Amino acid sequence: MKKQYFGTDGIRGEVGQFPIVPEFITRLGYAAGIVLSSQAKPGERCKILIGKDTRISGYLLEAALEAGFAAAGVDVMLCGPMPTPGVAYLTKALRLSAGVVISASHNPYQDNGIKFFSADGGKLSDEFELAIEAELAKPMGCVSSKELGKAFRIDDATGRYIEFCKSTFPGELNLKGMKLVVDCAHGAAYHIAPHVFHELGAEVISIGVQPDGRNINDGFGATAPAALIAKVKETKADLGIALDGDADRLQMVDASGRLFNGDELLYVLAKDRIDRGQAIGGVVGTLMTNLAVENAIESLGIGFERANVGDRYVLELLKQKGWIIGGEGSGHLLCLDQHSTGDGTIAALQVLAAMSQAKKSLAQLLDSVKLFPQVLLNIKFKPGYDWKSDKTLHSQVSQVESDLKSTGRVLIRASGTEPVLRVMVEAHDSNVAMSAAKSIAELVPKL
Repeated sequence: MKKQYFGTDGIRGEVGQFPIVPEFITRLGYAAGIVLSSQAKPGERCKILIGKDTRISGYLLEAALEAGFAAAGVDVMLCGPMPTPGVAYLTKALRLSAGVVISASHNPYQDNGIKFFSADGGKLSDEFELAIEAELAKPMGCVSSKELGKAFRIDDATGRYIEFCKSTFPGELNLKGMKLVVDCAHGAAYHIAPHVFHELGAEVISIGVQPDGRNINDGFGATAPAALIAKVKETKADLGIALDGDADRLQMVDASGRLFNGDELLYVLAKDRIDRGQAIGGVVGTLMTNLAVENAIESLGIGFERANVGDRYVLELLKQKGWIIGGEGSGHLLCLDQHSTGDGTIAALQVLAAMSQAKKSLAQLLDSVKLFPQVLLNIKFKPGYDWKSDKTLHSQVSQVESDLKSTGRVLIRASGTEPVLRVMVEAHDSNVAMSAAKSIAELVPKL
């Protein structure tokens, strides 16, 4: 069955537009509560955790969800602003039935969304989401008064998560002598990430830590690193760390202002574990992972596999292969030996540990990895155009791939929301990549 509401990362949209409206979110809470209760052991009462980022709409959606769960007879634990991976951790640590995050990640404040975590801190299965959607198709009810759910607030949630993050950093190491700029995007980690790095010994300069409900991701964070680069240079810091609105993405900046994306950091994480003699089997990237990173990882003597774009698909492939390290260029980095989901703060700690143990800078750790230039063209095509069956197009793609051989690659994929074909070409030379991409794009019948 095809899902009607759930996308690759929960349910997301503009607040005030269906489905991100109070009535639907209340029904969603009720439906999820009914499904959870149906899977509970006899006599067991379900308890779920609700966390959120700093969007002003979080208050509205939190109240709506709470009402829906209470109507289904499910108890609710509220932890307030909390990074998405923090909710995943607390759900598992507190032995709860499920966790819910109210966030639209790196999107502007006008958007918001709902995503669920299972009891073990992982993303909900497709089967579970389909069960929720089936329940949404039924009229909403309400349990009897004696069975209604209650709401509790977890006062020590922040402290618990800070200690968990710190526990992933090697006990024999510390960050003393390091000056770090930490950019929290005015998001969910504003009151958490700076403390983690400070308590491990670093001098911390915080930016993006004054949320007002409307400034999340606005000019700060992993999707807008210019502010971090400027602050690192201004303060002569050793490194800059940028998280996004819900703190599951990471970008880093060195003292020179060089930005390191998720692809590069993925290699650093993999090589560190290999250098320490850890058997990791291989690494999972995505269809967009830079070819230079794939080549560099394979040169370490381990495997490399590509998943579809999205941390959900990276996680699925990691579990399928039995591997622990994966990620994508946007900064979603998974270290399954440390956490069940992608965590920007923990990923940063792993990179800092790799630098400390190797006694090298980030640039030195990546000295052998020279990213291939990537050209991405978005072409609006005529309605009804079937690009998958276009023999002329695919003939040209084959010709480009033949010309590039092992020095580049081609990726074509359609947008899931608009009539746009995305043509990406990587090559050792940017002019070659642009010429090849244009040769393919010009064959697409334009809108």
